[in-house]
Amino acid sequence: MAFPYMEAVVGFMVVMYIFESYLDLRQHKAIKLPTLPKSLQGVVSNEKFEKSRAYSIDKSNFHFVHEAVSTLINTLILYCGVLPWLWTKSGEFLVSYGFNVENEIIHSYAFLGAVMIYSLITDLPFSLYSTFVIEARHGFNKQTLALFFKDQLKSILLSVVIGPPIVAAIIYIVQIGGPYLAIYLWSFMFVLSLVMMTVYPILIAPLFNKFTPLPDGELRTKIETLASSLNFPLKKLFVVDGSTRSSHSNAYMYGFFKNKRIVLYDTLIQQCKDEEEVVAVIAHELGHWKLNHTTYSFIAVQILTLLQFGGYTLVKNSKDLFQSFGFDTQPVLIGLILFQHTVIPVQSLVSFGLNLVSRAFEFQADAFAKKLGYTTALRGGLIKLQEENLSAMNTDPWYSAYHYSHPPLVERLAALDETDKKDK
Repeated sequence: MAFPYMEAVVGFMVVMYIFESYLDLRQHKAIKLPTLPKSLQGVVSNEKFEKSRAYSIDKSNFHFVHEAVSTLINTLILYCGVLPWLWTKSGEFLVSYGFNVENEIIHSYAFLGAVMIYSLITDLPFSLYSTFVIEARHGFNKQTLALFFKDQLKSILLSVVIGPPIVAAIIYIVQIGGPYLAIYLWSFMFVLSLVMMTVYPILIAPLFNKFTPLPDGELRTKIETLASSLNFPLKKLFVVDGSTRSSHSNAYMYGFFKNKRIVLYDTLIQQCKDEEEVVAVIAHELGHWKLNHTTYSFIAVQILTLLQFGGYTLVKNSKDLFQSFGFDTQPVLIGLILFQHTVIPVQSLVSFGLNLVSRAFEFQADAFAKKLGYTTALRGGLIKLQEENLSAMNTDPWYSAYHYSHPPLVERLAALDETDKKDK
């Protein structure tokens, strides 16, 4: 008897929806608490707390609706055989225009085109509501409808330009891969990830935001002095105009080897009036670099990718897998999609494990900044970012453990205090 892959996938989706909805309810209850955590009382203003509480509740309500609709639609798509129907219809579409439907790569393009159109239609109402209702209501949205749709169009065009060559390469590799298929696929994705990490900040990100050098001044001098003291090979220091779309703030770094760059959101500079707080945030980010967190994470992702492709090779020719989802043929693209569905349970566990590691890295980076003498400034910066981004002040421990890659503010401040006590 063939294993019921489709029924198992749908069943797990439902179970995960119930489990995650339970966590969402716990978090919803936590964010509705009318008082600040004791450790934040007197630290975060009541005005900011009430604003963050209202924002978190709005986002939580929206999340409940979004997840319910998404789960229902995805379940119906699998259970009602929409994928094999769409594959057949995309083939008929190609035939009607004189294309050779036997060409699997072209057929895959048509299928993905249909999926992209469907995703745009179903995702657009939620994106519009999130951006122009929730984000706007709480003072975060800064973009116009014209800019919103301009970004959407740019994203579509990038997908059309970048996607087809990648899809064609993957299909070709699978067709000729033989016994070393997993290694070939991993090698391709490894090179592709390096290329995208190089190309994205230089060619793609500037299509959406303007990057300008941080002007000469005390802030620039402090950051360059800090980077030099740690032997961080800082080549360029940018400010990005994040304020054109949102008042949320951030900072990040990128680049390989001796060509590192740091990017500050203009909103971060505006919100942290004390320049030492901005420098402390950068010290935290440099801690990730100095402690090799980025390298460890990259290696972990490569190992997981190789294992995932290894698993795919075990089922890529399984007739039972394809037939369970309603397919009479075994296209490469469809095989990859179906495999992704079947390993969702494993991916959920892996994601949870990576979150635990990421949280540990955040504590370590905070401690690194503390050792550099930025304890007070980092505390101030973390609190300011929490307040200005209206992040949830009260968090459920189960929810945060499962979802958060960064520890809640209360835990980070407690860890900094604990470090101080140990040093005394």
